[in-house]
Amino acid sequence: MSHQLLLATRNKGKIEEFRRILDAIAPGEIELIGLESFPDLHDVVEDGSTFQENAIKKAREMSIASGIPAIADDSGLCVDFLNGDPGIFSARWAGAHGDDQANLEKVLLQLEGVPESQRGAHFTCVAALYLPDGRSHCEEAQFRGKVLLSPVGEQGFGYDPIFQPEGYSISSAQMSAEEKDSISHRGKSLRAIAPHVITLLNTLG
Repeated sequence: MSHQLLLATRNKGKIEEFRRILDAIAPGEIELIGLESFPDLHDVVEDGSTFQENAIKKAREMSIASGIPAIADDSGLCVDFLNGDPGIFSARWAGAHGDDQANLEKVLLQLEGVPESQRGAHFTCVAALYLPDGRSHCEEAQFRGKVLLSPVGEQGFGYDPIFQPEGYSISSAQMSAEEKDSISHRGKSLRAIAPHVITLLNTLG
């Protein structure tokens, strides 16, 4: 028996990533539903002060509104030289929400002239599951590396073209989806939460 699970995001890149990872872990056990199935649901205001607060708020509000379990994540790029910014503001760092090009250009401008040795950064992701009966579970993971001098690569989304993972000589945007999934913050957090998703959904009968 498969259980319905709402992916509480409109980001197509995240949706495909979630689908790949969950399908690989539990093929056929979870029927993944995107927000396109609930066109009347409004976007959740991400006004939390941490990734976890935002992730659980999105999952909770979407689960309550849809009536089915929901999984959401909040993630962002944390640059050491910028004292952890853009952090929870990553998706709207340049002002408009979801303008990937403007966001990464702003980060590059803020790091202009900063030497490679001081361009350390990491992505953080918190994945949150919320069930209509009030139970929830969160998992957090990080993906370390550095910010490049300029964008490289055509894959991925967000800040991938300017992020070089630790131990690699290519950007995240030069990786295959499978390679990125295996080491990324989102891949790690989703693989960590997947067993809890399966266990909790199975208790629903």
